[in-house]
Amino acid sequence: MRALPHDRTKGILTFGAITVPCALGRSGLLVRKKEGDGGTPVGSFELLHVYYRPDKGLPPKTTLPVEPLTPSSAWCDDPAAHLYNRPVSLPFNSSHEIMWRDDRLYDIVVVLDCNMFPAVKGKGSAIFFHIARETYTPTEGCVAVAPEHMKMLLEKIRPGARMCIRL
Repeated sequence: MRALPHDRTKGILTFGAITVPCALGRSGLLVRKKEGDGGTPVGSFELLHVYYRPDKGLPPKTTLPVEPLTPSSAWCDDPAAHLYNRPVSLPFNSSHEIMWRDDRLYDIVVVLDCNMFPAVKGKGSAIFFHIARETYTPTEGCVAVAPEHMKMLLEKIRPGARMCIRL
């Protein structure tokens, strides 16, 4: 994955013979990721786990682990919390991102192993590969593609696959 030279919030994602447009973080690509900076981190990240909205369609076809979201699904983004950068269930007292969204962004969402093993407080959380807005407006730091591209890519991705985000 690489950013476009004329717009740092958009990029091109290539996997084998597949090349698709993608949305990036509002701050573009960043080498030194920090919580809340809006940047997409540069690096190589394993695609770990797929979540999907069961009320929006069938599970995506993939060999990665797949789990349905529920209305209580959330992700901790509070650097002071012991579950920082981990999935949590609502209600949850620390700061968190709701995974059961009103828009389409998390209809399919893939967890990237960015700042996870171990999670370093303040180095960024909830860095996902998910569905883009129709206009490919910037994300809060994730990589996002069209729903049809996500489904096509997930059919080809195998366990151990990595997303390489380069300047």
